[in-house]
Amino acid sequence: MQVGIHSEKFKGISGETAKNKLKNEGYNELPTSRPKNFLHIAMGVVTEPMFILLVACGTLYMVLGNIREGMILLSFVFVIMAIELSPRALVIRDGEEKRIPGREVVREDIIVLQEGDRVPADATVIYCTNLLVDESLLTGESVPVRKMEWDGNAGNLQPGGDDLPFVFSASMIVQGTGVAVVSGTGINTEIGKIGKALESVKEEATKLQKEMGVLVKRIAISGIVLCILVVVAYTLSRGNLVKGLLAGISLAMAMLPEEFPVVLAIFMALGAWRMSKKKVLTRKPSAIETLGSATVLCTDKTGTLTQNKMTVSRLYNGEAFLAVDHNRKLPEEFHEIIEYGILSSQTKPFDPMEKAITRMGDLFLAGTEHLHTELEMVKEYPLSRELLAMSRVYGHKLSYERTIATKGAPEAIFDLCHLPEAAIRQHEKGVEEMAANGLRVLGVAKARVNLPDILPVQHDYEFEFLGLIGLTDPVRENVKEAVDECHKAGIRVIMITGDYPVTARNIAREIGLSNPDNCITGKELNEMTEDELCLRIKQVDVFARVIPDQKLKIVNALRKNGEIVAMTGDGINDAPALKSANIGIAMGDKGTDVAREASSLVLMDDNFLSIVGAIRMGRRIFDNLQKAMGYIFAIHVPIAGLSLIPVLIAKLPLILWPVHIVFLELIIDPACTLIFEGEPEEKNVMNRPPKPVKERFFGAKKVLLSCLQGAGILFIVMFIYSFGLYLGYNEPKVRTLAFTTLIVSNIAVIITNRSWTRNIFEIIRTPNTAVKWVVGGAIAFLVLILNLPFLLNLFQLQRISLLDAAFCTLAGFSTIIWFEVYKFIMLKRGKTI
Repeated sequence: MQVGIHSEKFKGISGETAKNKLKNEGYNELPTSRPKNFLHIAMGVVTEPMFILLVACGTLYMVLGNIREGMILLSFVFVIMAIELSPRALVIRDGEEKRIPGREVVREDIIVLQEGDRVPADATVIYCTNLLVDESLLTGESVPVRKMEWDGNAGNLQPGGDDLPFVFSASMIVQGTGVAVVSGTGINTEIGKIGKALESVKEEATKLQKEMGVLVKRIAISGIVLCILVVVAYTLSRGNLVKGLLAGISLAMAMLPEEFPVVLAIFMALGAWRMSKKKVLTRKPSAIETLGSATVLCTDKTGTLTQNKMTVSRLYNGEAFLAVDHNRKLPEEFHEIIEYGILSSQTKPFDPMEKAITRMGDLFLAGTEHLHTELEMVKEYPLSRELLAMSRVYGHKLSYERTIATKGAPEAIFDLCHLPEAAIRQHEKGVEEMAANGLRVLGVAKARVNLPDILPVQHDYEFEFLGLIGLTDPVRENVKEAVDECHKAGIRVIMITGDYPVTARNIAREIGLSNPDNCITGKELNEMTEDELCLRIKQVDVFARVIPDQKLKIVNALRKNGEIVAMTGDGINDAPALKSANIGIAMGDKGTDVAREASSLVLMDDNFLSIVGAIRMGRRIFDNLQKAMGYIFAIHVPIAGLSLIPVLIAKLPLILWPVHIVFLELIIDPACTLIFEGEPEEKNVMNRPPKPVKERFFGAKKVLLSCLQGAGILFIVMFIYSFGLYLGYNEPKVRTLAFTTLIVSNIAVIITNRSWTRNIFEIIRTPNTAVKWVVGGAIAFLVLILNLPFLLNLFQLQRISLLDAAFCTLAGFSTIIWFEVYKFIMLKRGKTI
């Protein structure tokens, strides 16, 4: 507890008043928060990978005999716990500055804001010096915003934008100091509103999950009903209840779709693994299925489309422009702009723009007279509402000579330099040209004096205009190609940013969005009804100056229009929109825990290209899942038919018993999971539009096609079966011929369904390790069954000649000829199955 420079001016509320407010209004925390005692914090830290790494390394050091290093590493664990346990706030109460737990801050508290502090609550700034705040958790924009003192009139309480007198809970002070009066705590803060919006968003089961549930239920009911009918029919017609039960069980096993849930689970699990190899972490496996149907991709600008790293890209020295090439030498006539840009910046800057200017010095001015380590800063003139420029005064040790460097808004620099109107108009053209290209523009000037005393205000110096610095956040490599790929795949890309419209439009043009000049601002969004937005959004791909509630409004409007929406986000502000979207994609590198919790997928490298790769993978998984389901339908038709037909015709011997179906399942299960899941993507996977929203995952057309494949197999197997009976073969041999043909047909239908865009010969040439093992294993077991007496007896079969086996093989492969012809015709017509 201490009396500080701020507490001499601001007395704050009393400790007793604070206690009463805390009792009446509650703690400064969200409803879902829990009191953080030592045990809760310890358990949270223990579950973190970094804890495990620290403990492992510390233990290893101690085992190797280096006790000192081991103890240091292990002590870090308790440091982490201590930091987590005590988020603090500096407040003024009873005229004294004191540190208190952040959760005990109350309305009307006066809080002191210092560089590096996290703002504990929403507050109004009543005093500040050069105050810059990082509000990226709330706005998604990494560039800090400038704060000004409240003038008694400002009423805009939304985060984002310079020269506002409000700070918000969870934002970070990156430069300067300030004092603010708390206006909202807990759920009554901007971040609290996001929490309320997040609670109101309800998640729904995916379309595939709903379809699969209905389909499995219908087939299961049909199977059970037919099973009972078969038992009754067999018993009444043949008088054998035991064999009737076996026949009924065989039919039930043939019809019950036990593979469906297994296939879905395995495809989602292996899909998540494949996604992780593409730097996409899957939190909700159901999102993999939805990815293949995405029609709109809403993405942040900063850090996703761009590098999230401000860079000096253009300079203007009053006469000429220079497009900065970081691989070439900087011309001498532009050195002074960077020199004084650095001198007017913090020595160890937090501000991204100051960091970019400092990097320019390290790159181009190292070893020259333009970098100054001998100068000592003696005075700083901060930004003010009246003059948007900051100056730093440097002294020389052996004289009264002073060097003054200043930078700021171009119009403020023109004013400081007392430029004539003609010069101002000339330089304003330079500003307009840079701004039109989406650059953030700073003016730079210098002054030199030889005086014993420092002048009271910046205007007292005679400044010389040096030029302009244009900064940008560069677009990531290959983003334009990725956007083009999305467009070819029928996916709209919409950019939603908190940045200014001119910057947003320029980025949109650079990356190739469809309607880069058609932009809706946050202010326009506020004035639109839901119906108006639903209409306008069909033609707009750029949204600028958008705040949290509006992102959710955009996603909801797209969904109301029937779109399948994938939405990226990183800040706490993005959580409601991420949760509302069909596919929420959080940033893993710069994303918040809240955003990750609300999302379905997490990008581990925060790269737009990874999103496109995930969509490509989602389509591949979607296609292969359809092939697997089609195969399941196709192969169950002949199994069910061969179980049912002999029962309906009293004098025909049964073909399949439970043991035969179990053997078939040993082929079916790995085939519909491992083989189809491992198939490479189709050639046209990103050159076709998404599946129509109202189209069923496995609609009537695909069911019919699969059933026709199955019917073809059933017809050929029944032909072999009937032909054997016609030739007078005994029951075991007829069963052997039919069973062998069924197994070969099964293998053939697996191979032909591996691809719906390639013919059988191309498919065979396409590598798939699982095919070798599954098909090879099936053939090997079939050979054993047909040759080992024990297995022949178990399966009620008998040995057949090589000629018979060859005949069955030809018959089996003949079942897929029509499907290969159908694929060929469809491809010739430019259609897909």
